[in-house]
Amino acid sequence: MKVFYGEGGPMSDDRAVVWEKKGAVAYITLNRPEVLNAHNMEMERMLMESLRRFQDDSDLLVAVMTGAGGRSFSVGMDLKEFDEKGSDRSTDELSRFADLGIWKPTIAAIDGHCVAGGFELALQCDIRIATSKSTFGLPEPRWNLMANYFGCHNLSRMIPLGEALYMQLTGNRISGEDALRCGLVHSLHTDRESLMKEADAIAEAITLCSPLAIQAIKQVVTKGRHLPLEELYRMGEPMLQHLLKTEDAVEGARAFAEKRRPVWKMK
Repeated sequence: MKVFYGEGGPMSDDRAVVWEKKGAVAYITLNRPEVLNAHNMEMERMLMESLRRFQDDSDLLVAVMTGAGGRSFSVGMDLKEFDEKGSDRSTDELSRFADLGIWKPTIAAIDGHCVAGGFELALQCDIRIATSKSTFGLPEPRWNLMANYFGCHNLSRMIPLGEALYMQLTGNRISGEDALRCGLVHSLHTDRESLMKEADAIAEAITLCSPLAIQAIKQVVTKGRHLPLEELYRMGEPMLQHLLKTEDAVEGARAFAEKRRPVWKMK
């Protein structure tokens, strides 16, 4: 029986990915702790199912992704399975979040090793927080591999180029402190309990905001961060004008004037 750590402490579950829904927050736990949450085909399939479930549930506004066991977020591809199955292992299940149309915010709560495909998965999340013991790395070239889209191409757009090249050309891991210094993670925490409390606090702050505005912001930032400013303005302006014409725009202004929390209708 596999063990992961939920809100009330250790919990048992045999699934490769554990799904929990608490209010407006989805909790997605990678649950193969005996192999440091390495991705096999079952986990990749279940992870994509969980992300689609998150995307399709209008009651859910934000997701928190973490790894079970307290030793690893994920160490990436299950190389033993890859060695056994070779090209037969290939799957189109593990896609980029943007390809799935996921514009709701995602938070990676990292506790332990976060390397290779596990690191690339965390890079797809919008906000990353970690425990102080966590480590980060892209060791793929040591096995005649290279990181995928997010590891190879986007890391250098998220942190300074020299920091990204150091990780990619050496295969070395960096510490949680170095990850915080270069902006890879938002904050560091002493243990898993404080990590998850911070994840809950960030998720709660997100749910205070208009879901329509949050998803528009994510789309503008994701699609437009490589565009010249003039093109970015042209892309963002219609989205802003749409927001201003929604019922939630009226509700936001009214709630501000009445000094209360808005009740969003998402229309």
